Amino acid sequence: MTSIYSADGANLACTVVEMGPCTVTQVKKNEGKDGYDALQLGFGDRREKNTTKPLRGHFAKADTAPKRKVAEFRDFDINKELGDTITVDEVFVEGDAVSVVGTSKGKGFQGVVKRHNFGGVGQSTHGQHNRLRAPGAIGACSDPAKVFKGLKMAGRTGGKRVTVDNLQVLKIFPEKNLLLIKGAIPGHKGSFVIVKK
Repeated sequence: MTSIYSADGANLACTVVEMGPCTVTQVKKNEGKDGYDALQLGFGDRREKNTTKPLRGHFAKADTAPKRKVAEFRDFDINKELGDTITVDEVFVEGDAVSVVGTSKGKGFQGVVKRHNFGGVGQSTHGQHNRLRAPGAIGACSDPAKVFKGLKMAGRTGGKRVTVDNLQVLKIFPEKNLLLIKGAIPGHKGSFVIVKK
Protein backbone atom coordinates (compact mmCIF):
# COMPACT_ATOMS: atom_id res chain seq x y z
CA MET A 1 0.00 0.00 0.00
CA THR A 2 0.92 3.63 -0.40
CA SER A 3 -0.83 6.96 -0.05
CA ILE A 4 -1.48 10.04 -2.16
CA TYR A 5 -2.88 13.49 -1.40
CA SER A 6 -6.26 14.52 -2.75
CA ALA A 7 -7.03 17.98 -4.16
CA ASP A 8 -8.21 19.21 -0.75
CA GLY A 9 -5.07 17.95 1.00
CA ALA A 10 -6.42 14.72 2.53
CA ASN A 11 -3.99 11.81 2.75
CA LEU A 12 -5.65 8.80 1.06
CA ALA A 13 -4.38 5.26 1.62
CA CYS A 14 -4.39 3.29 -1.62
CA THR A 15 -3.18 0.07 -3.21
CA VAL A 16 -1.19 -0.10 -6.46
CA VAL A 17 -2.44 -2.82 -8.82
CA GLU A 18 -0.77 -3.82 -12.09
CA MET A 19 -3.62 -4.32 -14.54
CA GLY A 20 -2.13 -5.47 -17.78
CA PRO A 21 -1.65 -5.59 -20.61
CA CYS A 22 -4.19 -8.44 -20.76
CA THR A 23 -4.56 -10.63 -23.83
CA VAL A 24 -7.88 -11.98 -25.09
CA THR A 25 -7.35 -15.76 -24.99
CA GLN A 26 -10.94 -16.82 -25.80
CA VAL A 27 -14.12 -15.19 -27.07
CA LYS A 28 -17.44 -16.83 -26.15
CA LYS A 29 -20.60 -16.00 -28.06
CA ASN A 30 -24.24 -16.37 -27.13
CA GLU A 31 -25.18 -17.73 -30.53
CA GLY A 32 -22.31 -20.27 -30.53
CA LYS A 33 -21.85 -23.47 -28.57
CA ASP A 34 -21.15 -21.55 -25.35
CA GLY A 35 -24.60 -19.99 -24.95
CA TYR A 36 -23.42 -16.74 -23.36
CA ASP A 37 -21.21 -13.76 -24.15
CA ALA A 38 -17.86 -13.58 -22.38
CA LEU A 39 -14.21 -12.69 -22.84
CA GLN A 40 -11.41 -14.74 -21.35
CA LEU A 41 -8.36 -12.63 -20.49
CA GLY A 42 -4.84 -13.83 -19.73
CA PHE A 43 -2.28 -11.92 -17.65
CA GLY A 44 1.42 -12.42 -16.97
CA ASP A 45 3.77 -14.55 -19.05
CA ARG A 46 4.59 -18.10 -18.03
CA ARG A 47 7.44 -20.26 -19.30
CA GLU A 48 6.34 -22.77 -21.91
CA LYS A 49 8.04 -25.71 -20.17
CA ASN A 50 5.87 -25.03 -17.09
CA THR A 51 2.64 -25.08 -19.13
CA THR A 52 0.62 -28.20 -19.87
CA LYS A 53 0.13 -29.24 -23.51
CA PRO A 54 -3.64 -28.54 -23.53
CA LEU A 55 -3.01 -25.00 -22.28
CA ARG A 56 -0.22 -24.50 -24.82
CA GLY A 57 -2.70 -25.31 -27.59
CA HIS A 58 -5.29 -23.01 -26.02
CA PHE A 59 -2.88 -20.06 -25.99
CA ALA A 60 -1.56 -20.93 -29.47
CA LYS A 61 -5.06 -20.32 -30.88
CA ALA A 62 -4.79 -16.76 -29.61
CA ASP A 63 -1.21 -16.53 -30.98
CA THR A 64 0.17 -15.50 -27.58
CA ALA A 65 2.66 -16.76 -25.02
CA PRO A 66 1.34 -18.91 -22.13
CA LYS A 67 -0.24 -16.83 -19.38
CA ARG A 68 0.06 -17.20 -15.60
CA LYS A 69 -3.51 -16.20 -14.78
CA VAL A 70 -6.67 -16.59 -16.84
CA ALA A 71 -10.06 -15.13 -15.89
CA GLU A 72 -13.40 -14.93 -17.65
CA PHE A 73 -15.62 -11.83 -17.73
CA ARG A 74 -19.24 -12.13 -18.81
CA ASP A 75 -21.02 -9.44 -20.83
CA PHE A 76 -17.80 -7.54 -21.55
CA ASP A 77 -18.84 -4.33 -23.32
CA ILE A 78 -15.60 -3.79 -25.26
CA ASN A 79 -15.51 -5.45 -28.69
CA LYS A 80 -12.27 -7.39 -28.97
CA GLU A 81 -11.11 -10.30 -31.08
CA LEU A 82 -8.98 -13.32 -30.20
CA GLY A 83 -5.37 -12.28 -29.52
CA ASP A 84 -6.15 -8.57 -29.00
CA THR A 85 -4.62 -6.68 -26.08
CA ILE A 86 -6.60 -4.71 -23.50
CA THR A 87 -4.97 -1.93 -21.48
CA VAL A 88 -6.10 -0.37 -18.23
CA ASP A 89 -7.28 2.94 -19.70
CA GLU A 90 -9.66 1.14 -22.11
CA VAL A 91 -11.71 -0.26 -19.21
CA PHE A 92 -11.37 2.09 -16.23
CA VAL A 93 -11.57 5.83 -15.66
CA GLU A 94 -10.67 7.77 -12.54
CA GLY A 95 -13.51 7.83 -10.03
CA ASP A 96 -14.95 4.44 -11.02
CA ALA A 97 -16.42 2.23 -8.29
CA VAL A 98 -14.91 -1.26 -8.52
CA SER A 99 -15.06 -4.61 -6.76
CA VAL A 100 -11.85 -6.52 -6.08
CA VAL A 101 -11.85 -10.32 -5.77
CA GLY A 102 -8.85 -12.13 -4.29
CA THR A 103 -7.65 -14.76 -1.85
CA SER A 104 -7.22 -13.37 1.65
CA LYS A 105 -4.02 -13.81 3.62
CA GLY A 106 -3.80 -17.18 5.35
CA LYS A 107 -3.30 -16.87 9.11
CA GLY A 108 -3.12 -20.57 10.03
CA PHE A 109 -4.87 -22.17 12.99
CA GLN A 110 -6.26 -19.44 15.27
CA GLY A 111 -8.27 -19.37 18.47
CA VAL A 112 -11.76 -17.96 18.88
CA VAL A 113 -10.60 -14.55 20.10
CA LYS A 114 -8.74 -13.81 16.87
CA ARG A 115 -10.97 -15.83 14.53
CA HIS A 116 -14.44 -14.79 15.73
CA ASN A 117 -13.75 -11.75 17.97
CA PHE A 118 -14.74 -13.54 21.18
CA GLY A 119 -14.05 -11.56 24.33
CA GLY A 120 -12.40 -14.37 26.24
CA VAL A 121 -13.02 -14.82 29.96
CA GLY A 122 -12.04 -11.22 30.62
CA GLN A 123 -10.97 -11.63 34.25
CA SER A 124 -8.21 -13.43 36.03
CA THR A 125 -10.20 -13.97 39.26
CA HIS A 126 -12.57 -16.76 40.32
CA GLY A 127 -10.13 -19.56 39.72
CA GLN A 128 -9.19 -18.62 36.15
CA HIS A 129 -5.80 -19.90 35.14
CA ASN A 130 -4.54 -19.91 31.55
CA ARG A 131 -8.10 -19.51 30.23
CA LEU A 132 -8.27 -15.84 29.28
CA ARG A 133 -8.69 -16.63 25.55
CA ALA A 134 -10.70 -19.86 25.86
CA PRO A 135 -14.04 -20.33 24.05
CA GLY A 136 -16.03 -21.38 27.11
CA ALA A 137 -18.75 -24.04 27.13
CA ILE A 138 -19.85 -25.36 23.74
CA GLY A 139 -22.54 -27.92 24.50
CA ALA A 140 -26.20 -27.46 25.37
CA CYS A 141 -27.60 -30.10 27.76
CA SER A 142 -28.83 -33.66 27.56
CA ASP A 143 -31.71 -32.77 25.24
CA PRO A 144 -29.76 -32.13 22.02
CA ALA A 145 -26.81 -34.06 23.48
CA LYS A 146 -24.58 -32.78 20.71
CA VAL A 147 -22.72 -29.76 19.44
CA PHE A 148 -24.55 -28.14 16.52
CA LYS A 149 -22.78 -27.83 13.19
CA GLY A 150 -21.43 -24.40 12.37
CA LEU A 151 -20.64 -23.44 15.96
CA LYS A 152 -17.91 -20.82 16.09
CA MET A 153 -14.73 -22.52 17.25
CA ALA A 154 -11.00 -22.32 16.72
CA GLY A 155 -9.74 -23.31 13.27
CA ARG A 156 -7.95 -22.24 10.14
CA THR A 157 -8.36 -18.57 9.34
CA GLY A 158 -7.95 -16.75 6.05
CA GLY A 159 -6.92 -18.20 2.70
CA LYS A 160 -10.45 -17.84 1.31
CA ARG A 161 -11.92 -16.07 -1.71
CA VAL A 162 -12.96 -12.58 -0.61
CA THR A 163 -14.73 -9.80 -2.52
CA VAL A 164 -14.37 -6.16 -1.42
CA ASP A 165 -17.03 -3.93 -2.97
CA ASN A 166 -17.31 -0.19 -3.61
CA LEU A 167 -13.64 0.70 -3.83
CA GLN A 168 -12.74 3.82 -5.78
CA VAL A 169 -10.23 4.22 -8.59
CA LEU A 170 -8.10 7.20 -7.57
CA LYS A 171 -5.57 7.37 -10.38
CA ILE A 172 -4.58 5.58 -13.59
CA PHE A 173 -1.08 5.31 -15.06
CA PRO A 174 -1.78 4.09 -18.62
CA GLU A 175 1.88 3.96 -19.69
CA LYS A 176 2.62 1.37 -16.97
CA ASN A 177 -0.90 -0.16 -16.77
CA LEU A 178 -1.15 0.69 -13.08
CA LEU A 179 -4.30 1.38 -11.11
CA LEU A 180 -4.44 3.17 -7.75
CA ILE A 181 -7.39 1.85 -5.73
CA LYS A 182 -8.50 3.58 -2.56
CA GLY A 183 -8.22 1.38 0.53
CA ALA A 184 -7.03 -2.19 1.05
CA ILE A 185 -7.65 -5.20 -1.17
CA PRO A 186 -7.52 -8.91 -0.24
CA GLY A 187 -4.32 -10.91 -0.55
CA HIS A 188 -0.61 -10.55 0.05
CA LYS A 189 1.88 -8.58 -2.03
CA GLY A 190 2.23 -9.99 -5.52
CA SER A 191 -0.99 -12.00 -5.42
CA PHE A 192 -3.47 -12.10 -8.31
CA VAL A 193 -6.74 -10.23 -7.99
CA ILE A 194 -9.73 -9.63 -10.28
CA VAL A 195 -10.97 -6.04 -10.57
CA LYS A 196 -14.56 -5.63 -11.81
CA LYS A 197 -16.64 -2.50 -12.51
